Formats: sequence, C-alpha cells, structure tokens
Amino acid sequence: MANRHKRDTNARRFPRASVVAAPIALLVTASAVAFGVLAADPVSRDFFQAPVARAALQLSDIDERERDSVSRSGSRYAKAAETRGSKYVLKELNEFTEREAREARKARESRRRVREESRQQVREATARAVEQADTRLWTTAPLNLWSAAQDPAARLGLVESGAKVLVTGREQLGRVELALDGKARWVTAGYLADEKPTAESTDEVAGIGGACTNGTSVSGGANVVSVHQAVCAAFPEITSYGTYRAGSGDHASGRAIDIMASGSLGWAIADFVRANYAELGVSYVIYSQNIWSVDRGGEGWRGMSDRGSTTANHYDHVHVSTY
Repeated sequence: MANRHKRDTNARRFPRASVVAAPIALLVTASAVAFGVLAADPVSRDFFQAPVARAALQLSDIDERERDSVSRSGSRYAKAAETRGSKYVLKELNEFTEREAREARKARESRRRVREESRQQVREATARAVEQADTRLWTTAPLNLWSAAQDPAARLGLVESGAKVLVTGREQLGRVELALDGKARWVTAGYLADEKPTAESTDEVAGIGGACTNGTSVSGGANVVSVHQAVCAAFPEITSYGTYRAGSGDHASGRAIDIMASGSLGWAIADFVRANYAELGVSYVIYSQNIWSVDRGGEGWRGMSDRGSTTANHYDHVHVSTY
C-alpha cells in the first residue's frame, strides 16, 4: 500500500491553475485599483506617477539601446561592403598593373628584335662590302685602324704610310672603310692615293709648306709656328688655336699649341701631325685621352688616365708639344 502513494520522479509537473491565476488576478486588480485611484484622487495620482515615469524611462532606454545596436550593425555592414569594394578596386588595379607590365615587356622585346635585326642588316651589308671590295689604294701617312666610322670606336692597329690597302668604297663621318684580312676597318679620309706616294708627294698631300688661307696666326717657338702653318693649310676650317699659357710646361715656354677640334676631325688632325712629326719638330701629341710620343712611337696611341673633365682629357682640342 505504501508504494501506491510514491511519486513518480519522471512524471512531468504541471502548475496548478490557482498558482498561475493568482498573480494574474493580482496584477489585474492592482491595475484597476490604480486606475481608480488616479482618476479619483490627485494626491494618489502623484503617488503612482513616479513608478510609471521610471518604467517609461526604462522602456525608452531599452529602445535607445536597441536603436544603437541596429545602427552599429548597419555600420558594420557598411564597413564590410566598403572593404569588399576596396578589395575589388585593388584587384582591378593589380590586373591593370599586370597588363601594363605585360605590354611593357612586349614593347621591350619588340625593340630588342628591331635592334638585333638592324645590327644583323649592318653586319650583312659590311660582309657584302668586304667581299666585293676590288679597289686598292696607297696610304700617304700612318693611319690608325678603327672598328667603326662613328665615335666611340676602338683602335685596332696601325697601317704604315706607303701601304697598299683594299677599300670597299664606303665612306662615313670622315672615315674610309678598308677590307683587311676579311674584316672591315676604318681609317681617316684624305690619306689614300691611286699611286704610291713619294717623299715630295707626301708633303704635298699632307699640306706641308702650303699657305694658311683663313687669316689665323700664332706666336711661339719656330716649331709651334710650323705646326700652325701646316694644320691651317690642311684644315682651313680650324680657326681657333692656343699657345702661350701662364704656369709651367710647354705652353709657358712657347713650345706647345692647342688646336681646337673634336670628334673625327680632331682625330684627322692628330693623325696628320703625327704623320709629319719629323718635319714639324713634334715631340708628342695628345687627343681624346690618348697620347703618341716620338720616344715610344712604335707603340702607337696609348691611353691616358682620366683627368676629370672634357678639356683636361683633351676631347675638345689636340695638344701638340714640340722640341
């Protein structure tokens, strides 16, 4: 019998109706009483107004917090959208940069191909000129052999005066192309003749003893005057010379002359003076950071150390020192 009254612990508990209804009834009753009091008695109405106001403020505060929450959520959504937009713009920028890089690479490759094709055409034209060369001329002065007509060009040796050389017929920038051992070499124009030169004809071709026709003159030693006379006769376009200069050295003693010329014309003058050094009393010549001297004449032109400027390195004038 005792077991019949034992509660089942697994059974679901349901609240009794009286337990639920009592608070609801109390709430309704309190509301009705409060309404009656508020309607009938001003003092009592004031007593109930304070809790109601506090409840309204609490509801207002809850509403404000919810609005802030919504606003913050909207801000997060907007920022996320903005971030997605930045990523999109960055992606577009990267794609544009990659396209630009590809186009730049293509342009460089195209220019490289054009340059290579141009060099190949030059090599082919040079090979044809050397292969077809059939004219031989005589050199009238010692001439430097250059790798190209234009500056800068490498010096590749020396051909002596009175040598018979094979020419291609091409001339550029004051230089003539030779076919030497199956290769193209360039020498200064104006020193090739159809017949083998004699001592007299060499002087005539070089301009030794000719007249200076441009009205220039210099002062200095006898050999300086001779150099000016010969250069003026052979190169009348040169009208600027320098001789005396304060200080020490050949200029101060009147034994040096500067001939103002540059480029291939400067080399033509330097080679001319060197070729006639004995007649002109020349001891050494400097031009384009190179020197030739009588005591080491067999070595040809020798390179010099950099002195720091165009004039100091003799790129804008030929310096000639005499005995």
